[in-house]
Amino acid sequence: MDHLLSDLLAGLLGGFDLSHAGRGLGLDLNHLGHFLGVQDVTPLPAEPVENAGALPGLQGVGSGVEGSTPNQLELWHLFLAADIVVKAVMMLLVAASVWCWAIIFEKWVRLRRLRRRAAAFEDTFWSGNSLEELYDRIGDDPRDPMAAVFVAGMKEWRHANQRGLISTGTMRAGLHQRIERVMAVAQTRELSRVEGNMTFLASTGSVAPFVGLFGTVWGIMNAFTSIAAAENTSLAVVAPGIAEALFATALGLFAAIPASAFYNKFINDIARYAERLENFAGEFSAILSRHLEERG
Repeated sequence: MDHLLSDLLAGLLGGFDLSHAGRGLGLDLNHLGHFLGVQDVTPLPAEPVENAGALPGLQGVGSGVEGSTPNQLELWHLFLAADIVVKAVMMLLVAASVWCWAIIFEKWVRLRRLRRRAAAFEDTFWSGNSLEELYDRIGDDPRDPMAAVFVAGMKEWRHANQRGLISTGTMRAGLHQRIERVMAVAQTRELSRVEGNMTFLASTGSVAPFVGLFGTVWGIMNAFTSIAAAENTSLAVVAPGIAEALFATALGLFAAIPASAFYNKFINDIARYAERLENFAGEFSAILSRHLEERG
């Protein structure tokens, strides 16, 4: 019986021969049609069904969001599709990030070189050779801040000796103060050069996330405007605009995170190097003071 009912159902849906199923149930289809008021119960011929197996309205299922291809969500396409304001924010953040990485590379290499040269100069300074010979060898072109501090102090010392400005106690006291002052000025000048562009790293680290957030807010405003204009809240309409907006925030963080991290590292490295310079200047000043006392 179940098999015969299946034949009937298949005949109704697919145009199969219903007479075989009717005879199996002991029914005469002509009598059944007369009873139901149907004159012609001849089964219709089967027609091929196009796109068999596909349900209407589900064509896009399994192929991603309708209207949003994978290419539309790539970074370059997000940039090209962005609003002019969001594009300007993105380009500004990319430029800031590139410049920050250039500064980071330059500071990294420079600080390593300065530490290496400072160690070499200290070895030469404490080797026991004459300070006059060391000054003549360096000349007026010191290669690192520590040598520049030494040259500044020795230049004032030699100038006072040549003019005979150490004959009295007052002159010697004044010379000692001048030597300390010129070395302090040289130290400040050299450290200012070392600290160059550090302000840009600090500014990028603190400002870039807010610049990216501005681009995100602007992009989301445009996305909602597009949704209202299209009168469609599907993901295909919402996703590209939201992705563009979030891309601006990502660029802001990409610029800010390394800038902040390396700024803190370099500030600590420069502070330690400045302390090293200050200690050297104090030791050199003590040596010159001892020479002045010996001459007195």
